[in-house]
Amino acid sequence: MVTIRDEIAADLTAREALLDAAFGETRFEKTSERLREERRPARGLSLTAEHEGELVGTVRLWSVAAGTAGDGLLLGPLAVDADSRKLGIGGKLMREALWRAARAGHRFVMLVGDAPYYARFGFEPAPAGLDLPGPVERARFLAFEIIPGALSGAEGPVVATGERLGDRRGAHADLRLAA
Repeated sequence: MVTIRDEIAADLTAREALLDAAFGETRFEKTSERLREERRPARGLSLTAEHEGELVGTVRLWSVAAGTAGDGLLLGPLAVDADSRKLGIGGKLMREALWRAARAGHRFVMLVGDAPYYARFGFEPAPAGLDLPGPVERARFLAFEIIPGALSGAEGPVVATGERLGDRRGAHADLRLAA
């Protein structure tokens, strides 16, 4: 049985190992990383998947502003352990993440990823007027409107707006909230 739950600080080592295995060291060079570095994930939107007591999947969402569309979220990275990919874990993580984002009142979610995979969750090409902080294959820049029309006519840069690491007092708070 696969369990989707909130990420906790104790997951961090296994999460990093999973991301390294899925994306390699070049994951830190990606344009999306510019929107995540030195930031905390959006509150309540860091999820892990467990199967038989092992962390086998992860996804996080990050606070951003998308030009004239205003506040929204950036999803990623989404990763599933290679030996667990046929269990539907990626889909479960995506559905839970989008449901939680909607429940928290967010208007849209963007990501850079495989269009055919993410289309099944309702993602479509992001508005042509939005720009990410670095190079990206335009066909991989996708968006999902939780509120229909939330990105209609959106123009401008996508920028990080989430809480910066170290903004909270005390190292213990940083460890607990990094997840």
